[in-house]
Amino acid sequence: MTGWTTLVQAETLAIALGRPDIAIVDCRFSIQNPGAGESAYLIGHLPNAVYAHLDRDLSNIGKQGVGRHPWPDAGTFTTKLGEWGISPQTQVIAYDDGEGAHAARFWFLMRELGHEKVAVLDGGWKRWTALGLPVDSSVKRPITTRYNGTFDTSRLLDADDVQQRLAAGEVLIDARGADRFRGENETIDRVAGHVPGAVSRPFPTNLDDHGRFKTPMQLADEFRALLGGKTAEETMVMCGSGVTACHHLLAMERAGLRGARLYTGSWSGWISDPSRQIATGA
Repeated sequence: MTGWTTLVQAETLAIALGRPDIAIVDCRFSIQNPGAGESAYLIGHLPNAVYAHLDRDLSNIGKQGVGRHPWPDAGTFTTKLGEWGISPQTQVIAYDDGEGAHAARFWFLMRELGHEKVAVLDGGWKRWTALGLPVDSSVKRPITTRYNGTFDTSRLLDADDVQQRLAAGEVLIDARGADRFRGENETIDRVAGHVPGAVSRPFPTNLDDHGRFKTPMQLADEFRALLGGKTAEETMVMCGSGVTACHHLLAMERAGLRGARLYTGSWSGWISDPSRQIATGA
């Protein structure tokens, strides 16, 4: 098999459980209660899954002025992968208990290392448990390995990159809720609004009424309409801190639109410099 590279269905993964070349990563996390995901993991998780904490493992929160969830250092992240038993040859599956955004952050981290065999569990924990599929509460220590790799930083943008690319006519898609984009009901960041020139597409728009990703054809039609003739390579995505925007990168790749870039600092990074302009409204 060539491997799963965007999504995997719960029924398919259930058949493959126990395969030695598969690693499962639990990415459950709540911004309101950062310890809740790990606590839930200890109560029950997919068999043999390891736990990845958004703040501790998938970000470098020690960096200042570049948003709430700065992109991690490659050496630190690849060391963690090795501790989890993940090598460049491993088929990796990530899941969470929301709409898939935290799992998508892990997916894009792996993709930026050049790791193709990584996918998100479509429907996540909710669908897995709704189907009555196996759950385990034991925490097994994986056999450690080495993961040598560096990030492809050409798809990672800072605020200056975003401004230059917007001026050149590229598209910037904001994955936050429409109310936060308009500058209403901002409960997370100290300043409300959006980057001037950005367009709004809340990331749950990528899902159907059952909480699973829309078909590749549906997603392609919707993103092409939003891009207005621009290519994926002329597209940037952002959100509040560079996490939920990865949901768009996953959805676009599912739609055959590969190559969009991530503004890693996103809104929380943008507002760290008071000289940057802010827009409100639709």
